[in-house]
This record gives sequence, structure tokens and C-alpha cells, in this order.
Amino acid sequence: MSNLTHFDEKGASRMVDVSGKDITERIAVASARVLMAPETFNLIKDKKAAKGDVLEVARLAGIMAAKKTSGLIPLCHPLPLEKVAIDFRLYEKTHSVGIRAEAKVTARTGVEMEAMTAASVAALTIYDMCKAVDRGMEITDIRLLEKSGGRSGHFVRKSENS
Repeated sequence: MSNLTHFDEKGASRMVDVSGKDITERIAVASARVLMAPETFNLIKDKKAAKGDVLEVARLAGIMAAKKTSGLIPLCHPLPLEKVAIDFRLYEKTHSVGIRAEAKVTARTGVEMEAMTAASVAALTIYDMCKAVDRGMEITDIRLLEKSGGRSGHFVRKSENS
């Protein structure tokens, strides 16, 4: 049918059988960005949003989301995550928040979806917490930056802007 692993030879959806893969340490790093109005950026930076510390709530939401990835993505394997870390970078010039999510596991399959889910939900949480003052925010640049471990080897995005 195709080289897509989530379909069998007849085109039916399937959860990939990973039982024959080696158990290795696997790490994935993903990112997202939230663009906003200068006033919204300052509310976040100064921790003056009405709903509280936006970035700390977003960090917790991203971590929780990573732990629930297999319940959100239909063919994703449930994984015993060993680490989920989310960091934020404030970009004054562009009035944006950069999000970096890292997930780690020792397992038979990778954690790319967990890292990308964490970054995505952290971005959505920023939007949710600030939408009362800025419905024009944009979530952009959700992407895998790096992954290591497993048969496919090490992947590093050439540039965070690519």
C-alpha cells in the first residue's frame, strides 16, 4: 500500500507492533510559538494576567498533556514517561512566547508525539488564559526540533526557523 507504518497492506489503520524493537533511551524536543499584542506580552512577562501566572499554568498543562498523548492521538502507544520539561523564552521584539518541550523515555518507541503534544497544549493554554484580552493571538511553528534513540537514529532540525 505505502511506506506509512500506521496502515497495513490493505490500507487499514493499525497500531504499529513495536514488540521486536530494542528498548532504548529516547528523547524528543519540540517547539511552538505564540504571537500576541504588546499589551498581552507585557501581562505575561509581568505576571499580571487576571488568571494568574500564565507560563506556570501552561507548563503544567503541557506536562499533563504529554502524559495523555496516547489518549489523544489514536494510534500512539502509551509510554511510561521519565521526563517532561517545558521552557519558555520571551521575545520582546516580536511580542511572542517561544515554547520548548522535551520528553524522555526508555522504551521501544519514540516520544516525538509527547513532546509535540506538550508544546501544543502549552501554547493553547497561553491562548486560553489570555483570550479575554487578545483574541488575535496566533499559535505557530509547532515542530519537532530533535529526536534521538531507536532504529531511525538521531534527527536534528537544521534550524529552528526552517
